[in-house]
This record gives sequence, C-alpha cells and structure tokens, in this order.
Amino acid sequence: MKRFGLFAAVSFVALSLFAGAAFAGELVIKGSTTVLPIAQAAAESYMEANDDVTISVSGGGSGNGIKALVDGTTDIANASRFIKDKEVKAAVENGHYPVPFAVAVDAILPVVHPSNTVKDLSTQQLHDIYSGKITNWNEVGGPDMKIAAVTRDTSSGTFEVWEEKIMSKDKITPRALVVASNGAMVQTVAGNKAAVGYIGIGYADESTKSLSVDGIEGTPKSAVNGTYPVSRYLYMFTDGWPTGETMDFLNFVLSDAGQKIVAGTGYVPVR
Repeated sequence: MKRFGLFAAVSFVALSLFAGAAFAGELVIKGSTTVLPIAQAAAESYMEANDDVTISVSGGGSGNGIKALVDGTTDIANASRFIKDKEVKAAVENGHYPVPFAVAVDAILPVVHPSNTVKDLSTQQLHDIYSGKITNWNEVGGPDMKIAAVTRDTSSGTFEVWEEKIMSKDKITPRALVVASNGAMVQTVAGNKAAVGYIGIGYADESTKSLSVDGIEGTPKSAVNGTYPVSRYLYMFTDGWPTGETMDFLNFVLSDAGQKIVAGTGYVPVR
C-alpha cells in the first residue's frame, strides 16, 4: 500500500506542476460504485467552482469502468481494485494507455443486521461462510438461524478484493444472493436478520452493523496502517497522462479540498 500511496503523492506533485487554468467542456466518469460517492461529491464541488464544465458520473462496477476506458468511452475510470494485466493489454491494443491515481484508502467491512449478536468474525470464518461450509449463525457464536450470504457481482472491484483476501480465490457458494452495488448490499442486509454482506467503509451506517475481522475493527487508522485484513486503495484511471479538464479535476480530487471531500464521504484520504 505504501508503494501506491507514494505514487499518488508523486502524481499529485506532477499534476500540480502542469496545472493551469480550467478548460471548459465535458468530463465523463464511469465505474466503481465504491468510488462513486467520492466522484459525485467531487464533481458537484468542482462544477460549482467551474460553471462552464459539465461532469457526468455513473456507476456500474470497476470492471465496467475499466472496460469503458479500454473502449475510449470515458475520461476517467473509477476502480476499487488495481487494473489487471489483461485489461492493460486490451487497452494498449485499442490505442489507450491507462494511468492510475490512488485517490483514497478503503476498508471492506463485513456487515450484518443490527439485531445480530455476532461482533467479530475471523478471515477463516468469513471464508467458510461464503464457501458454504458454515451455514448457521450458531456455528460462530450467533443465534440459531440459517445464514443468508450476500455477495457482489463479478464486475465489482469489491468482489474481486473480497475474493482475493477472504476467499483466497476459492469459489463463493452458488446459494449466495448477488447484488449489483454497495447501496443494494446495505439495503439487502438491513432488511434481512439472517444476512451477512460486505461494503466499502464509506457506505457504513446505522442500518447495518459492521463486524471486526480477526479482532481488528475496520477504521481509517487500521486501513491506512495495513493492520485491518481487508483494506485497499481506490483509484481513478485516465487514458494516458491527463490533460485539460481531466488533469484539472484530478488536481482538485488530490488537493486539500478534494481530500476533505474524500474524508467527508467516509473514506480515508491518501494525503
């Protein structure tokens, strides 16, 4: 994580060196629903200060955002995971050159219904729940109730990080309910006393209860220092080194004001 954090800082300095006046126009941002609140809040603030600029922001998942960058249909691709080698290859073959900018740090939190008495799960217990080996909450110190596992679709960067860090690439049980976004995950878990899901820290609220993992609570501090087992960087990818409005917007996101917006959405600033 330190390597990408340093890259983000260097990127900000380099962007600052080339930053000039804002260029009027339109900016398209697509991708991760985890990064979506950051992008939306930053876009609103940026457009307030630059009324001649229009920014379109949409979700759809990290994979779809990167695909849009590969296809040349977005200026910025939001992603809650790093780009894959095969995606870089596809982009280059299509004449596009992805450049990553780490804009925030995140902790992926397991969440349950507020009435659930379970407070902590180990990475092994989470693995066994999502693989289908553990099927009742009483097996992990909870009520006698069948577990309803909720997961994300495969285009989600959050799913891929969960698959890597919790599942160790083992398959998630086909009995798990699949939802398309962090927001849908919160809504689903909040409405089912037996459910367990996982969300980015920016989506945590009182409608669900966040669990600690291996006895470590997912907080900004534990995410940044790497002690929390399921932490990650959040990215904005551009097609080549950014110029014009794209560069100016990224400068804003990585500025003091932009990083305050990151904190305000519940995520952890990289600066």
